[in-house]
Amino acid sequence: MYDTFSHDYDRFVNWSARLSYEMPFITRLLNALNPDPHHPPRVLDAACGTGMHVIELARRGYPAAGADLSAGMIAKARQNAQAAGVQAEFAAAGFGALKGAFAASPLFPFDALLCLGNSLPHLLDAQALAAALADFRDCLRPGGLLLLQNRNFDAVLRERQRWMEPQSFREGQDEWLFLRFYDYLPADLIDFNVVTLRRSGNGPWRQEVYTTRLRPLLQAELAAALQAAGFSNITSYGNMEGAPFDPQTSGNLIVQATAA
Repeated sequence: MYDTFSHDYDRFVNWSARLSYEMPFITRLLNALNPDPHHPPRVLDAACGTGMHVIELARRGYPAAGADLSAGMIAKARQNAQAAGVQAEFAAAGFGALKGAFAASPLFPFDALLCLGNSLPHLLDAQALAAALADFRDCLRPGGLLLLQNRNFDAVLRERQRWMEPQSFREGQDEWLFLRFYDYLPADLIDFNVVTLRRSGNGPWRQEVYTTRLRPLLQAELAAALQAAGFSNITSYGNMEGAPFDPQTSGNLIVQATAA
């Protein structure tokens, strides 16, 4: 899905709005690790997509790297970094392969690791989750920060939420609409679908449909898996402003943890 979707991903996400909203919280946590501006924390974005968080961190002076399983996303991330005029390291590597991809990097071990954008639910069983969290731990120095961002699946599953808010983008005469919805499957899995509609001027709409499988992660399961992987000081928030997590009403599950 993501190799194909990479050419439209930066149209799908309103990066200006998203980064303006998320970066104050992210940088507050990073600066708490080391407030000395001459030694900013080294950061790995473990599912970086087209690299926009990595690029923004690099702009702000943080030594930053990004990884993604999708080679298409990494190719786009490198293009975006070059266009932005920043230096950042990128690798096509998925969960469980991060240490191998970055062990020779001068940034390794990292002071902080981010995994944002509802990425962990792409792991389809508990064993894959445990391996990914162990890999995260091995990429971090002792006392390093882990920051996760998932949807609040406690609420999604309880209410059987299916549709998400549509997204739109316009560029000259071209227009895009993005529709997202879930299909509920047996064995506690869901299919995440993205319908992309595009037209030029008043021409006909053309559509593409992308689908990937997810395993919804509940807050209690994720906290237990983090503890089993050797993380401590596990704290859950309901959004990227640091609001308390409410399993019934929060839109997101944000988890902060400390590596052993």
